[in-house]
Amino acid sequence: MNDGLVDAFRHNTWATRELIRVCQGLTEEQLSATTIGMYGSIIDTLRHIVSSDASYLVRLTAVEPSWDRRAAERPDLDTLAERTEELAARWERFLAEPVDAERVLVIRWPDGTDYTVPAGVVLAQALHHGSEHRGQICAILTSIGVTPPELGVWEFAQATGRAQPRQA
Repeated sequence: MNDGLVDAFRHNTWATRELIRVCQGLTEEQLSATTIGMYGSIIDTLRHIVSSDASYLVRLTAVEPSWDRRAAERPDLDTLAERTEELAARWERFLAEPVDAERVLVIRWPDGTDYTVPAGVVLAQALHHGSEHRGQICAILTSIGVTPPELGVWEFAQATGRAQPRQA
């Protein structure tokens, strides 16, 4: 089992889950909020995080999720929460086996150029991507007067029992 990767991807899922949970208490107007320099609105960024997470898994496993990740639909927060759970289970299954980080994948860049990319880079991108966009959502939340959740790795470790107070 890829223990270090498992913790990293469990944190990634936990942080997305926590952010969705907080956003479920927002109004439609708040979910539509954005600010300069961000990907888009809160809800559009959450949709992007979840669909991109599915895309990284498809690249690594060649297995599509149970839903169409490329569809033009605009899923609500409950649907995004369900999809996050499906992706969490898929990441767990993927990481339960040894990962060949040097396995070469072919990935098409937005400009249409195909690149050869090691699987390890895709894993790093999946973690970075989620973190970057969750940070953007937290900045938007702050700008509209909503206290964002603490999504750091230490908070994850405490919340999930991966960090325990030391017994004397």
